[in-house]
Amino acid sequence: MTWTSTMSSGYSSLEEDSEEFFFTARTSFFKKPSGKPTNCKDVEKEKELRTHLSREEIRQKVELYNASVRDHLKMTLNPSGLYTGFIKVQLELLRPITVRGGGAGGGPVGSTRTQAVNNNNGEEAFYLPRGSVNTLHISSTNTVRQVIEALLQKFTVADNPAKFALFKRYRREDQVYVCKLAEGEHPLFLRLVAGPNSDTLSFVLREQQTGEVMWDAFSIPELHNFLRILNKEEDDQVQVLTKRYANYREKLEEALRAVENHG
Repeated sequence: MTWTSTMSSGYSSLEEDSEEFFFTARTSFFKKPSGKPTNCKDVEKEKELRTHLSREEIRQKVELYNASVRDHLKMTLNPSGLYTGFIKVQLELLRPITVRGGGAGGGPVGSTRTQAVNNNNGEEAFYLPRGSVNTLHISSTNTVRQVIEALLQKFTVADNPAKFALFKRYRREDQVYVCKLAEGEHPLFLRLVAGPNSDTLSFVLREQQTGEVMWDAFSIPELHNFLRILNKEEDDQVQVLTKRYANYREKLEEALRAVENHG
């Protein structure tokens, strides 16, 4: 499996341990209200479609896929029936990640360090920039679990891979749906069946959606990091409100002085 983290094109190999990252933006600890695509469960028809294809069907789909590719990220079919290709994964992480060996000036390029200090294990919390797109070169045998682990490994993330999930975002008619993929599913197969158009199908890395946060899944340093983040954001909000009401008070006092002077 090979990998790249990019806002443009190209890829680097896990074996080559390339350090080319291109990031923009910053996420927040809190999820901001926004227009969400519809979440759904996979329909049975899709389950049947992605269970098995004959070697001839795979050959035909690979040829059709490559004929439709516009960014040169084509698939390659081996004589054994195994095929390799590229998938792009968009990062939509709301919480900071714990990075091994953060250090001064460390962390993924473009990431934002939290207010936490390094712990005794040399780990530090960072925000990964939300919306960056990462291209991975994988095979048809690679599972969702392996894709998640490869992403975390490249960022030297110390967090448990079980905290993250890979989702597929796809369009049906005029509606956009987001569905969580099972760990044993094969993303490249889904990419092959859907074709290369990212509007038809795209992959998104998010935190697990468990309803309530499972705080016992986090380490003590992580929990301390979250508390620092909460305290900082609370202080920021207090300062904003204090400044707002100070401005109101100043305007009211000016209005009172103006009335008194005219009286």
